[in-house]
Amino acid sequence: MLTGELEARRTAVPWELEAIEHRSPSSPDNSFVASTAPSGMELVSSYQTNRVGDPMDLVALAEQVQKGDDFVKANACNKLTVIADQIRYLQEQAKKVLEEAKRDADLHHAACNIVKKPGNMYYLYQRPSGQKYFSIISPKEWGPSCPHPFLGAFKLQPDMSWTPVDEVEKRDAELAVMGKLLSHQTALPPYTGPNFRGLDE
Repeated sequence: MLTGELEARRTAVPWELEAIEHRSPSSPDNSFVASTAPSGMELVSSYQTNRVGDPMDLVALAEQVQKGDDFVKANACNKLTVIADQIRYLQEQAKKVLEEAKRDADLHHAACNIVKKPGNMYYLYQRPSGQKYFSIISPKEWGPSCPHPFLGAFKLQPDMSWTPVDEVEKRDAELAVMGKLLSHQTALPPYTGPNFRGLDE
């Protein structure tokens, strides 16, 4: 019995050691007398410190931590997926902008014997030498006597960009909406949010 007590003292933490020292000698089973202030420090909960822990509590706690990690990773992956989609979209838009800029530059370098005015439609032809030039005469107006191959029709916009004839209607509608939006904004008092009323009317 003495050997067991010495072993318990050797392996005990301070509050367990104090519990050993407070054994009740009159108790038939020599049970411990639990102390609520081992080593002079008051315990928050003597029940929680003296009870035998359930190993399943540790398993549940570990599972909860793992579950939290899984949710964090899933949320991060979802956000990164959205960002990746946005990057791809922006890359496509950047490519489109560069292609349109190159096209507009090439069209502005096409030969033209008249002063180009925004809002007008111009018709692009190509001479046998490879030179491209603009004309205000359409292939329909030329009829069978059209002198050179027709390459396409383009409308010159107020910002000096070019719009292919098959996109003119869509582009004009977009500009009309933007103009309507701007006209609504100019009538607003200062420091207010955007006003989208009337855009669908």
